[in-house]
Order: sequence, then structure tokens, then C-alpha cells
Amino acid sequence: MKYILHPWQLFAVILASWINRQQQEVIEYLRTENAVFKEKFGKKRILLTDDQRRRLAVKGKVLGRKTLEQFGTLFTPETILHWHRQLVANKWDYSDRKKKKHGRPRTRQAIVDLTIKFAKENPTWAYDRISGALSNLGYNICDSTIGNILKSHGIEPTPDRKRTGSWETFLKAHWDVMAAIDFTTVEVWTKSGLTTFYLLSVMELKTRRVNFAGCTTNPNEAWMKTIASELTNDEDGFLKDKKYLIMDRDASFSKSFRNFLRHEGVKPVRLPARSPNLNAHLERFFGSFDFF
Repeated sequence: MKYILHPWQLFAVILASWINRQQQEVIEYLRTENAVFKEKFGKKRILLTDDQRRRLAVKGKVLGRKTLEQFGTLFTPETILHWHRQLVANKWDYSDRKKKKHGRPRTRQAIVDLTIKFAKENPTWAYDRISGALSNLGYNICDSTIGNILKSHGIEPTPDRKRTGSWETFLKAHWDVMAAIDFTTVEVWTKSGLTTFYLLSVMELKTRRVNFAGCTTNPNEAWMKTIASELTNDEDGFLKDKKYLIMDRDASFSKSFRNFLRHEGVKPVRLPARSPNLNAHLERFFGSFDFF
């Protein structure tokens, strides 16, 4: 069976071939132009403005390292991709927005460390007893400050502290019925600019099995409740038969999200502030990602 091209089809093929040839010629010219600039500047440093670096970083990120290496650009692929990483970092840099803090100064770190040490080594000591021990060392701290320090580090007041075992003991006791949940982020260039996507993952600690729970640009309360419903599904939910779920104090893990989990028989275990080491398995998993 012979296939006969219509005149308009033949014209389209010829036009596409001509456009492709034109593009190749433009690319060859630009590569030659880059080579001439390299010969002209030699090893001299080319100074660019922030806007020029931004434009090259955005376009270079789209092309990727391999393509940049093939074209032999004026700047190395490492330099261009470094500019892109700097763009992402600048998005989260709020140093210029910080205002001078007023009010009471922060408690000295030496006092914080001693307070935690006394509380852990002496489970029966109340706040006033810890305050007396600190006074003997020359630190005059009131009971309320000691209470705030211990609370911020997840240490219960006595007598509850006497019944609280170590974190390692708690993990070993509930290893088979425990999971961990946390977010990581990735920056993606979209039509509206550099956009942050939040990736939510859940890990079964016993097997290190990881479930990708969802991805969104806005992890609001409604979205989180939907995730909780899917995770606790009676048939195939990832948290089926789990009793505890470790999480940090991210605002996305809201009270309604935690209450939903409790209603389904999963107890949220909130970690103290700034303690990623207590969720080390999931943090290590995120550390294995390479987005650049």
C-alpha cells in the first residue's frame, strides 16, 4: 500500500527541516561566539550583576549539567548550578527582615545545660531544688525559668519525670508499632517563579519502609486531615496496626490532625523543639536525597 503525501504535508516536512537546520546553525554560531569570548578573556574573571547571574542560573538549571558540559559555556556547569542553589537559599534568607529583639535576654546556655543535667540525673528534684543547686554554683534562677527550660526540652516536671524513661527505652519498647512522619522541601521553577513543594513521608521504624504520603505547595489543615484519613484507612492504610507516630512541632501537624490520629488509635508523639536527632531514621532518609 503506497502512501501519498498531500502538498500541505510535504510543505510541513520541508518547513520543519528548514527550521531545524536554522536552529542548528544558530547553536553552532553561539558555540563559536562562546569560544571566541573564552579566547579573548582567557583566565580573566568575568564580572556579572546579580540579575545576570539569576538569568543564567534559571536557564542553566533547565538544561542540566550534561547539556551545559556539551555546549562549553563561558562558565562551568558547577558555577551555574551553584548560582541556582544560591537562588534557592536566598529565598529562605530573612536576615534583612530581622528586627532588634526587645525584652528579657535569653538564659545563658551554661545555665540551660546544668538545669537539664540536674533534672535528668535527679528525677525526684522539683524546680525549687534545682534552683537551689544552681544557686550553690552562683546562678540565681527562679523556679518559673527552670520550668520553661525543662518544658522546652520535653522534660516533665516531678513526679511525672520519675515515671519517664529514656527515649531509647521508649523506642525499644514500642518498636513494632511505631512510625515517624516528617516534611522535606524541594524548590521547583514554575510559571509563577520559584515555588516550594512540601513532600510528606512516613517511615515504619522496624522495617525502614517509607511511604510517600503526598506533595503540596500548601500543607493546610484540610490537606493534612485528608492525609491522616488515608494513612489510617482500615484496609490498606500505612499506619494500620501502628500505635505511635513520631512527629516534630511543625505547625502543619495541627491539633485537629493529632486528634484525628488519636481517634483512629494512633498516638502522636511530639518531639521537643530543635531535636531532629530524635527522629534520626527519617532525617537520614531525607539526607540521602540529591535534588541538584
